Amino acid sequence: MIRSAISIGLLAIAALLPMHAGATEQSDSVRKHTPAVVSSEIGQSVTASDSSLTVTCIDRRGGRHSGEHYDADIQSPKSAVFSADGKKLYINSLEGGKTVVYDARTRRKLKVISHRFGKPSAPLWLPSSGYYTFTHYPDGATRPFMGKPVEEAMTPDGRWLIVPYYRRTFDINAQDPSALAVIDTRTDSIVVMAETGPLPKMVRTSSDGRLLAITHWGDNTVGFMDISDPDPHRWHHLPPITIGTKLNLNYSLTSPVNRDSNSGYLLRGTLFLPGDSLLLISGMAGPVAVIDVKSHQWIGMIPQLQSVRHIVRSGDMLYMSRNTAGEALSVPLDSVVSAIRSQRHGTRSFSIGGIRRAKIGSGARTLQPSPSGKYLFVACNSASALYIVRTSDMKVIAAIPVDSYPVGLDVSADGTLIAVTSQGRDHRGGNAVNFFRVDYADPEPCLLPLKADSTAADSLLSAAPQPAAAAAENRMAVWPLIAAALLLMAAAAACALVIRRRPKRYSGRKDDGKGA
Repeated sequence: MIRSAISIGLLAIAALLPMHAGATEQSDSVRKHTPAVVSSEIGQSVTASDSSLTVTCIDRRGGRHSGEHYDADIQSPKSAVFSADGKKLYINSLEGGKTVVYDARTRRKLKVISHRFGKPSAPLWLPSSGYYTFTHYPDGATRPFMGKPVEEAMTPDGRWLIVPYYRRTFDINAQDPSALAVIDTRTDSIVVMAETGPLPKMVRTSSDGRLLAITHWGDNTVGFMDISDPDPHRWHHLPPITIGTKLNLNYSLTSPVNRDSNSGYLLRGTLFLPGDSLLLISGMAGPVAVIDVKSHQWIGMIPQLQSVRHIVRSGDMLYMSRNTAGEALSVPLDSVVSAIRSQRHGTRSFSIGGIRRAKIGSGARTLQPSPSGKYLFVACNSASALYIVRTSDMKVIAAIPVDSYPVGLDVSADGTLIAVTSQGRDHRGGNAVNFFRVDYADPEPCLLPLKADSTAADSLLSAAPQPAAAAAENRMAVWPLIAAALLLMAAAAACALVIRRRPKRYSGRKDDGKGA
């Protein structure tokens, strides 16, 4: 208890220190107050202020700075994702060019997936789409490279793990197409490679598993792939969509450029809304953008949601992290949908209400809800801590140290395990994966996926106005239905007339109210 109290005190101090904004340069004041290196201790625990849960560090794995838990394959771990059955955990090692697969319960390393490619890998590649061209490296499609795995997404059936590459190693300023890998989770091996735009960050599948969205941090575009075929060798690209203005990239081929501050909106967070008809894209240097999936076009922005890094959904609520502000936001789903529904012709700005904020540790990065949606777990980079927020009132109820500068986080399907990745910064601290066990005072009921028509927000979506072209198509599609309805009405009237004129011996059956 004493150790926990000290830890919480240190966290409070750290949270008050100036934070490092991932998309901007550090100020002199920040350099003078660089947070101390933090190492999570196995056995360290914290109990929520309302006694609703206890979080305990049960293991850690990593490269430098991880002591007896050294794992050479962990080099700047970026993201974490549990398999659909909760048995495995996938960690993307950014600088190591690897995806490390652990047994989620024992933390035993099961496999290491390499992201180094040469000529023998040519059969893995899907045909070029024509949407992503090499302009700075004409031979880029055939060059050997190491991909730097960033985020990752599991398809809804758990069969395929999709991993985008922050960049190919030869493209030092990420100006030309990058790539993504499709991993078969049955064998934990790469089966398909596909091109992407520059600096892909997030990937997200639609809830029906038919569409993949890829945010291109590098040039203000969002890529799309049709992944509806059971065989990923038959997946194919769709035209990318530009948010605002597509950036013209023409940087040095020999000297590194800070693409964090030269990449437009810094597109990142990605979330399909229920029914998969709308897609939200967050920008760490701009507002949340809205894409109409059916008409395949960008339709506007939500100005109240600025500088959002990550977006998730739980039930009828959306949750977002704001890195620079050190905040977690809750937003009613129906508020967002209603705003889009009330869109006037030509309007590209949607005004929403109902936003609630939780002030948490500085550098709020990845966040995930518990299965029930009662709690929100947030990795805070500059505070080097895992924060727990009670979603009913958006209050911080606990915080526990993690290894320095955490970035990625995932929660197992049953909510009892949390994995947090810590990259470190400036060769200080981090470079580790922390494992936490969550013990709930009350049973944590699983929140089952909602059907497409089961929420108020979903009904609003069906009534949402569409861009002019899409609306015209819809009007055209309605006329056959109207004609069919008129024919049925005429037929019913004719039948009624015939029945009325028949002899009474045929008219004795009582109407049951169900019609013909």
